[in-house]
Amino acid sequence: MVTTTTALVRDDPTLRRLLTVTAVDTVGRGAFFTLTSLYLIGVAGLPAVTVGVGLTVAGGVGVLGSLAFGHLADRWSSRRMLVALHVLQGGALTGYVLVRDLPTLILVASLVMLAQQGGASVRSAAIGRAFRGDERVRIRALMRTVTNAGIAAGTALAAIPLAIGSANAYRVTMVAAGLLFLGSAVLLLGLPAARIDARPAPDGPAGPRVAGPYRDRRFLLLAALNGIFGMQFAVYEIAVPLWVVHHTEAPDVLVSPLLLINTALVIALQVRLSRGTADLRGAARAMTWAGWLMALACLLWAVAGELPAIAAVLALLVAAAVHTLAEITSSAAGWSISFELAPAGAIGAYQGVYGTGFALGAMVAPLVVTATAIELGTPGWALLGVLFLTAALATRVVIARIPPTGTPEPTAPEPTAPEPTAPEPTAPEPTAPAARVQEA
Repeated sequence: MVTTTTALVRDDPTLRRLLTVTAVDTVGRGAFFTLTSLYLIGVAGLPAVTVGVGLTVAGGVGVLGSLAFGHLADRWSSRRMLVALHVLQGGALTGYVLVRDLPTLILVASLVMLAQQGGASVRSAAIGRAFRGDERVRIRALMRTVTNAGIAAGTALAAIPLAIGSANAYRVTMVAAGLLFLGSAVLLLGLPAARIDARPAPDGPAGPRVAGPYRDRRFLLLAALNGIFGMQFAVYEIAVPLWVVHHTEAPDVLVSPLLLINTALVIALQVRLSRGTADLRGAARAMTWAGWLMALACLLWAVAGELPAIAAVLALLVAAAVHTLAEITSSAAGWSISFELAPAGAIGAYQGVYGTGFALGAMVAPLVVTATAIELGTPGWALLGVLFLTAALATRVVIARIPPTGTPEPTAPEPTAPEPTAPEPTAPEPTAPAARVQEA
């Protein structure tokens, strides 16, 4: 029986609590990150290059946090770690108001990124244990929908201190964002530990040894390809605004509507377009579509730079819609891949490694997208389109080489010893279905 998304939310208090926490977190995050750079440069008085260095170092710490906490999620309580990481992030966010120099910025920003990226890996592991099958992809789609709505609301709230323009207005808003994370920590205490925490196997406290993701070469390759395709987020957030303002005839104010189109389409379509991606074959189809859509989007972004104002506006609006469809479908495919290939005993480690691939892509993405689209123009957009399409098609090829669910691994027949006695005839037992084997 297939449970509808609405019924899933209505009947599952754990899911409702997770969605509530996501909403609270993202309102705070949207308000905070709208103000961060402006506060550090305009209020704290740090040079822009210093802010860039500090946030880059923090991004590297976030990569390590994603990897480390993914592994810890297979050994420690996910509920307790989520609570602790929310407390850490809330405290670090409020600590931004104390930043006056580079060392303090690196410390505070690194704590924020450690908690944020580590928490993402732990949350993914918790979802993988608490839910099964297509529910997991639907839940990730729901959470992403809530995330976009929350960030939009937080960004709107940030307009208040921006309008006031005082240093204290900035500080009050940033402290309030930190307090929202502390409130989420209280909500997380109500999650059922028995459902989301790592469970040891019956044969011992540590359970049987499960091969980790580092021996799973196909999974590592898929994580790397996901990181490459994930650079499309930087295209939309960094390259597109610069391209619109400096390389097209479209009015600069169009940047805001383009961002709103992205947010609105994700909210409206993420759950719907995630259907059919719960298994690897569905994920492969979705990634193929995403690759072709991104190639088309890159073409449209480039063409807009050669058109007069009205035509450029139309091309940019269509490009924004096509790009967002690629983002939606690739996200759904990535969730399915990360869950379907992870064995139950190492789901946290697999989520951590998959998240690390994405985080590494995000680290190099600003350099890649500016060096291609912005510096080279149309040839640079073409290079990006080829890069995204290649990553998507390569993902499909790798998935095609993974045996389908339920395919048994060939084994040699074992010799059987003769039965010593047979007091009465017994009917032959039915053969048990072969357990799914994930190939490394």
